[in-house]
Amino acid sequence: MHFAHSGRRLSGLVFPLSALRSADSPGCGEFPDLRSVGELARSWKLDLIQLLPVNDSGTQTSPYSALSAFALHPLYLRIAELPELRAAIGAEAGSRSDSKAGGAALPPAILEAFRDEAAAMVERFRGAGRVPHEELLAAKLELLERIWKAREESRSGSAKAASRGAKSKEPAADPELDEWTASRPWVAYYAAFVESKRRNEGKPWWEWSYLRDASPEDVRRLWSDPAWSSSLRFWAWVQMRAASQFREAADGLAQSGIALMGDIPILMNKDSADVWARRSAFRLELVAGAPPDMYSYLGQNWGFPIYDWAALAETGYDFWLERLAEADAYYSCYRIDHVLGFFRIWSLSDRESTGYLGRFVPDRSISRGELEALGFSAERLRWLSQPHIREDRLVAAAGEAAAHAAAHAALDRIGGEPLFLFKPSIRGEKDLEAIPTLSPAARDFLVSSWRDRSLFEFEPEVFTQAWRYREAACWPTLSDGERGALEGLIERKSRSSEELWAETGRRLLGALKEAVPMLPCAEDLGAVPDCVPRVLGELGILGLRVLRWTRRWDRAGQPYVPPSEYPELSVACPSVHDSSSLREWWEAEAERERVWDLVAEGLGRGIGPCPASLGPDQLFLVLELLARSRSRFAVYPLQDLAAMSEWRPEDPRDERINVPGTTREENWRYRMPCGIDELAGDEALAGRVRALVEARLRESLR
Repeated sequence: MHFAHSGRRLSGLVFPLSALRSADSPGCGEFPDLRSVGELARSWKLDLIQLLPVNDSGTQTSPYSALSAFALHPLYLRIAELPELRAAIGAEAGSRSDSKAGGAALPPAILEAFRDEAAAMVERFRGAGRVPHEELLAAKLELLERIWKAREESRSGSAKAASRGAKSKEPAADPELDEWTASRPWVAYYAAFVESKRRNEGKPWWEWSYLRDASPEDVRRLWSDPAWSSSLRFWAWVQMRAASQFREAADGLAQSGIALMGDIPILMNKDSADVWARRSAFRLELVAGAPPDMYSYLGQNWGFPIYDWAALAETGYDFWLERLAEADAYYSCYRIDHVLGFFRIWSLSDRESTGYLGRFVPDRSISRGELEALGFSAERLRWLSQPHIREDRLVAAAGEAAAHAAAHAALDRIGGEPLFLFKPSIRGEKDLEAIPTLSPAARDFLVSSWRDRSLFEFEPEVFTQAWRYREAACWPTLSDGERGALEGLIERKSRSSEELWAETGRRLLGALKEAVPMLPCAEDLGAVPDCVPRVLGELGILGLRVLRWTRRWDRAGQPYVPPSEYPELSVACPSVHDSSSLREWWEAEAERERVWDLVAEGLGRGIGPCPASLGPDQLFLVLELLARSRSRFAVYPLQDLAAMSEWRPEDPRDERINVPGTTREENWRYRMPCGIDELAGDEALAGRVRALVEARLRESLR
């Protein structure tokens, strides 16, 4: 969808669709609720709505762990607005049946029952404090399946009557569904995947008893198999109806002048329709994550397979171009999740549990020949790249008996020395964690020892430095000359890798940018190589500036960058879905005095003493600072805006959407404390939001 706001500074709000409350939604927001949000945005003078991902994630609450890169989540489908139920008005009046309902009206009694059940579902879940994800999904799918079956029975009955009673086991023709499905190749394998997963009791595809390695021909046969065809068509029908509701809402926003921004997660869940059906596009032996940093000593292991970009290049990056074409039906701009992954991605063996022992893909690796040229012998390289475990330390950590058992299960003694290497069968932390005979202390010691190396031989004869290679036990044993030679080689490889990353990012993002008319924006948080902002600027892709993390990290004291100095090609925001809200950050994490001084200086007026917590007035001042940024977009999380009103929860921790790297029950279950109509009726809040927009407009005119 063409972005119609070029050259303008926009103000907007961001939220997960599931967080919305309305009089018509049961337990979570639905696609038609975007109409009401659009009216709210217009009344607040906003011109941008950013949605977090709306992909089908099944029973997983995180939208970044989706079953499909294309399919929409059935949670967001409003059953009461299905054409099959709306068609009853014409049918009951004796008029023609609604063609959008499939060419056959349902009997009035059945229609009325379905309407009542849909209304009862709204009442049952409306008051939930958090999104009742699993229960609501199960209830919706159960009702949708019964509507589908009644629809099919009604259509079959109409077809038989039209053919004067001729008997046939073939399903009645359904031109609308057939045409919609045929125009979207992903629907065939998505429907086959979710139905196969259901028939395999929800297990991941690599544990299925059948269809584990289905070919495209196998999938085509399923669609013509009477034992499968109705179920597969059901999933396609759900997607068709969800797409119709989403498209109607998106078109309405576009017609009213509001830009809709989508979110394109970079990675796919291994247990997804896309990985199952398009395995050649992925490297399943490697998983993505993030390297160690100040927040995570061992890094992060996300568990999602990385892309085989070489294989994708041979297809013209068709998987990604298809994703963007699908998104283009709804959005005029989109956020590229973890854009750093298009330059280089932290990759780990699928046998690792943490994110520590990884490497960037692609990178300029170190060959054995290069190390030998520096004087490192085969024995010296083994010393640097394979953990050597001292027997006395193992005994001290685990006790003599447990140490003996651990050595027997996981280690090989080096000659007759009190020194061990890991057995060749140990390929990662998961292998150690899976040994049942290890005591907890022995297991912890061995897992920690597994990471203790300066060089990591990730492929035969190919090395990279461990993330904290200077902290390895072997490092102090090197001579000054050996350390200097190795560090010099590592530095040269790092500089060369940066050039490779720039070339990779330019090629991949350039292909994406040219594919669709949507405006791309990038989530470029984390340890960002120097090449990333340069390439994003060359391609005209907006980066992200989060107030708390936009600092001059290379300067003494790491001062905050004033929003007035943010680049125009950026999106400014106070918080993100993986962070604390603005209020919680202020109370629990922020350097309050420094930030308050930044606000006062940026606004150019006295704002009083620094508060311990942000009331509505103080919160407005911080948001006003962001509103005055030079960024193309200023986007505010809906809960940060609502916190300027009586709708704020007492505890700011209740505003949090997700804590990354955790399995909290609350993750991705956040719901607004009030309905959309209640926010719309709050004139004091509306006045504050409009004032933010006006401050932004005044700043843009300077």
